[in-house]
Amino acid sequence: MPLTLSLSPDDLTRCRFAISPLCQTHEALRMLRRSGRHGYHRAWLRRVAPTVAGLDLAPLWLFIPPAGGYTPDFLGPPPEEPYPSFDDELARLRATDLDRVRTEMARSLACTPGLTESPRGRAALDDPAGTVRRLADLTEQAWQTLLAPDWPRHRAVLEADIAHRSRQAADGGLDALLADLHPGIDWTDGSLTLPLLGDPAEAQRADGRGVLLMPSVFVWPDVVSGFARPWQPTVIYPARGMGEFNTTPVPRPSEALARLLGRQRAALLAGLGTPASTTDLARRHGLAPSTVSAHLSVLREAGLLGSRRQGHHVLYGRTPLGDALVDGT
Repeated sequence: MPLTLSLSPDDLTRCRFAISPLCQTHEALRMLRRSGRHGYHRAWLRRVAPTVAGLDLAPLWLFIPPAGGYTPDFLGPPPEEPYPSFDDELARLRATDLDRVRTEMARSLACTPGLTESPRGRAALDDPAGTVRRLADLTEQAWQTLLAPDWPRHRAVLEADIAHRSRQAADGGLDALLADLHPGIDWTDGSLTLPLLGDPAEAQRADGRGVLLMPSVFVWPDVVSGFARPWQPTVIYPARGMGEFNTTPVPRPSEALARLLGRQRAALLAGLGTPASTTDLARRHGLAPSTVSAHLSVLREAGLLGSRRQGHHVLYGRTPLGDALVDGT
């Protein structure tokens, strides 16, 4: 069933982007839970499989139905600022009003027949404060083990998506931006129509607060119509360039190489097993292009890198001396 948000002038002037580490953590967990989202993420799934095996995710799985359905919004609420830290968002999760916690947990449990009356379901509802503590602790573990090590690259992909769409808006207005978010979204005559995966009675309605737009690496192939009332209307959509995040991870330099060159330069040198442009390296390593350019100049002057032009781009690659240094030979 589609959801249509008829956006008023107030809504249009208050549309905004945000990147939420907490929401991305729960999108990653939903991706693990729902095999229909696995297609783009097989390399990442293989990488994290040993880590996932060491986590007891059962308390979270209780509220993430495997075949779709409602996950409590308080677990990853829409952020109130563009770039919140994970710690701040986790503190907000822990401070959720317990009446809201109980209401949203009950709605989620009701998606699976018999789960509300099961021993686990009753225990969660009878002790909402304890349940919040356990879910928050487990969410923090999931963040630290699944996302935090790769967060600079992850965030770089999300920031690149927002930068692209901001240019779209600058060149063609909100029409250009909203019409190109996702094939499943229709933008016509001031109305945004997208799939609704939850209960129509609880669906968001545009109310002058605008729409929060959040790119995600893990939501593909879905576009998610955000949060139930009273949270701000939100659209979570697949980020452009997300495939780059799920390629082979950037090799980590040895500690000796990092001490010799500095950690960032060593990482750039180690990651140039195949030639890449400054833009690609900035996205891959989560660094500013200017920072990457400065490091590449130093490495090139030292004879560790060479460069060649390909079309409009300059590609950098290791020299034999650079290979020998990375290999420790």
